[in-house]
Amino acid sequence: MKSVLITYDQALHELVLEALGRSLCKGYTLFPSIAGRGSVTGEPHLGTHAWPSTNQALLTVCDEDRVQPLLERLHIIDLENPLLGLRAFVWNIEQTI
Repeated sequence: MKSVLITYDQALHELVLEALGRSLCKGYTLFPSIAGRGSVTGEPHLGTHAWPSTNQALLTVCDEDRVQPLLERLHIIDLENPLLGLRAFVWNIEQTI
């Protein structure tokens, strides 16, 4: 099993959920409001008056064969929305209960 942490501009939420569903990754934990600054464009998403946008993060754990299709769908979303920002990180899951 693998875990995928997806961080993205809140405006992309529905598209990210659709990508999860199409990739058969059903379960997830949502972190609805996180702040940060991207490493590529560096535009802050801080939820403040000066930088009003915010990010969300979503963590899913799914079978290894579902990760690549999910990453491909997320990459398309990122390419189609270059000013919003989306990143995904994959880790191995060694044990679960």
